[in-house]
Amino acid sequence: MTSTRIGDAVLSTGILSWLLRRSPDIRVTIACGPDAAPLFESVPNLDRVIVLHKRKYRLHWLKLWGSCAYRYWHEVVDLRRSGLAYCLLAGRRRILGRGDEQAHRVVQLAQGLGLDEVANPLLWTGVEHDRRALAILGKGPPVIAVAPTANWRGKLWPTRNFIELAQRMTSPTGILPGARVAVIAGPGERERTVAAPVLMSIPEDRRIDVVGKADLLTVFAVLRRCAFFVGNDSGIMHLAATSGAPTLGLFGPSRAEHYAPWGQNTAVAKTPIAYEDLVGGPDYDHRTTGSLMESLTVDDVEQAARDLWSRCRAQSA
Repeated sequence: MTSTRIGDAVLSTGILSWLLRRSPDIRVTIACGPDAAPLFESVPNLDRVIVLHKRKYRLHWLKLWGSCAYRYWHEVVDLRRSGLAYCLLAGRRRILGRGDEQAHRVVQLAQGLGLDEVANPLLWTGVEHDRRALAILGKGPPVIAVAPTANWRGKLWPTRNFIELAQRMTSPTGILPGARVAVIAGPGERERTVAAPVLMSIPEDRRIDVVGKADLLTVFAVLRRCAFFVGNDSGIMHLAATSGAPTLGLFGPSRAEHYAPWGQNTAVAKTPIAYEDLVGGPDYDHRTTGSLMESLTVDDVEQAARDLWSRCRAQSA
């Protein structure tokens, strides 16, 4: 059982990879929320993905128990601390403990399950995802991926900043002169968020529209072929980091120490105002507060992008 949120589910895939390396012949059943379910459709040895739709009175857990109760499980891994693992016939149960609550989520997962190593996130794709990604990207100059959306408006870096950053990064003096720009967002986010104006600011011959037009694994396959990624703290950011693309995550009202993009080719740019001050003010209300990312300047993000780009190029030299 893993997370409903896409980002948390991506970070948990290292646990699945660790289990498959340890026992290559095991058959796998995964239970998760509907948003994260598409991430797992190409997992090796997959029997099924059980999509857990939330119900009143926590009845979704009862339904899940009914789907799993009438068989023997060699191992049950519960990342939700639901207690359901105790209600199933199982040879072994791994139920997430607390771990070091100051550490990154990937480290917390490994510690909380008693693993002998930190398990790096890993996603599996099929040939159809790679084929769709190639069709989306086409041929041309390198691609910078931009993800201007997030699951909460407090984490949204202003639209105008994304537009200016993309222009700077692809200018003659930028890190990728003349690069194409892929704008990535989920279904329903074209008009509701900043995706549309960012997309329309890019010249048509360098614009790649990936707003609500691809499933998660195809988006992952697109990101794997991008030269650079920059975006808000989001599930797409974690997809980018897992793909291996140089990934710059933008942080303010979320904790980078817990949810920074995980991987060698990653970095963060943070607001000069600390997390505690952003979410601890007397007028703060997560339901009504607008963007809390205003204090992060384009200059700051561009410099962080240049630093990450230089580091990645030095490592590959």
